[in-house]
Amino acid sequence: MRILTGAAVLLAALALPTLAAADSVLDRIKSQGEIRLAYRDDAAPFSFKAEGDPEPQGYSLELCRAVVKGLQAQLKLVALKTVYVKVTPEDRFDAITGGKADLLCEATTATLERRGRMDFSISTFISGAGMMIQPGGPTRFEDLPGKKVGVLAGTTTEQDLKAYLAARNIAADIVTVPSHSEGFAALESGALAAYFADRTILQFMLMKRNQNGKLLLADQFLSFEPYALALPRDADFRLEVDRALSRLFRHGGGRKAFAKAFGGEAKATGLQSSLYVTSGLPE
Repeated sequence: MRILTGAAVLLAALALPTLAAADSVLDRIKSQGEIRLAYRDDAAPFSFKAEGDPEPQGYSLELCRAVVKGLQAQLKLVALKTVYVKVTPEDRFDAITGGKADLLCEATTATLERRGRMDFSISTFISGAGMMIQPGGPTRFEDLPGKKVGVLAGTTTEQDLKAYLAARNIAADIVTVPSHSEGFAALESGALAAYFADRTILQFMLMKRNQNGKLLLADQFLSFEPYALALPRDADFRLEVDRALSRLFRHGGGRKAFAKAFGGEAKATGLQSSLYVTSGLPE
């Protein structure tokens, strides 16, 4: 066994905080003067990028940009550059766990399994998965045996759909798609009898694409989805993210972000309105 001298012990002790600081998300953001926001281009109204827009848009992006402003003030930075990182449903979590992005700004459900790999902010939205159909299509989940149903690959909706059908012995043919746009196109063409996704996303796509009334939203809910911003495991960073979101919600910023993303005619549900109160944590 080697015995360290007093000087060696002191140097080792001093080195530990330095190593910890090097791993700090806040220290990296402060030293580099930039923060990296991950987004998707197919998850409107939460996260999308329209042709010609210089930056991605959506409800989750509005929240993330509010976090950026809060961090800039908290870290006393003259400027904080925002770098946008495009992700897909398949690699979005790898961007966070692999250090490519600091915040995941899209339609992300916080689950216990995912919290085993990364951290999450306070809740930002309450939704649930539903089923889109054509007129005359299956209106109940019990009507799905023998039919092809689509769902976005790598999502909690895919997991919930498989579990629901298996538990009830509903022998439907599940077809995974890489994007909501492809899922909608397959439903419109008749290749799918139904398409499952977050009901808010389905409603938004109905408003944007369903000009001819060929698609309908079934009444049944498949799941309950609490959304949050995914981020790396870092307690200090999460605290600052939650601080910025709480201040935003307490002062009506959440409702403003909702109106901007969903349109002035859209009304938040009772659950969502309650979230703006409960997620506005006091100082």
